[in-house]
Amino acid sequence: MALQPCLTEAQLDALRRLDTCAVEDAIETFDLRARNTGFADSSIRCMFEDFPPMVGYAATARLRSGDRPMSGRSFHDRTEWWSSILDVPAPRIVVAEDEDHPPGLGAFVGEVHANILQAFGCAALVTNGALRDVPAVRDTGLQVFAGNISVSHAYAHISSFGQPVEVGRLKVYPGDLLLGDQHGVVSIPLEVAARVFPVAEGILRRRQCVIEKCRRADFGLHTLQEAEREVKTMETQEHERIQNIAGKREGS
Repeated sequence: MALQPCLTEAQLDALRRLDTCAVEDAIETFDLRARNTGFADSSIRCMFEDFPPMVGYAATARLRSGDRPMSGRSFHDRTEWWSSILDVPAPRIVVAEDEDHPPGLGAFVGEVHANILQAFGCAALVTNGALRDVPAVRDTGLQVFAGNISVSHAYAHISSFGQPVEVGRLKVYPGDLLLGDQHGVVSIPLEVAARVFPVAEGILRRRQCVIEKCRRADFGLHTLQEAEREVKTMETQEHERIQNIAGKREGS
């Protein structure tokens, strides 16, 4: 059954204007999960750090590359997996858990599969496995977060799909909303996704207030104390504004 998008295109565009650090800070204010969860750890690195932030809904799969098939030279492509990607609303992010130990011997995605994913409306690939054909993949515009790079696809194949997966200690379910950039990948809880942007925007304004005080020619303890007072006032105003917005939405 096809999943439904939880955000409008305008809301997705707003999230693309944020970085993952600001979004993670905003999510923490809702106190929905422990602060050491909800994001991929440093074993998953951004392959194209100059690409802009990407956002999308997760299409999940599991793969292997280390073992030979029982017969023949390679595993057959599981074409039904392609259909499952379309069950997730666009923009899509493929999250592929490499189940080999250690993962990343062979790369499932190279130039060909990157073009296939692009054609299916995918903004990115997130995997604890490997990537290859790096310049050619970069040229497609597909963002990639991976555990390593490999020269070979070895016996890479999809072993299952459409199930929860775990990549870099981040558990991902089909349809989860993800944001990724040069810092990494964060999962945005669907129940607060529409409120993340205004909260993050307020955090960035308060952060900028402190930075501006630090850059003043007369910087000193008094300027930090002044910043602290201003930040508290801004925080109260932002909270009231967001509560009013939430109240109007519930009443509409």
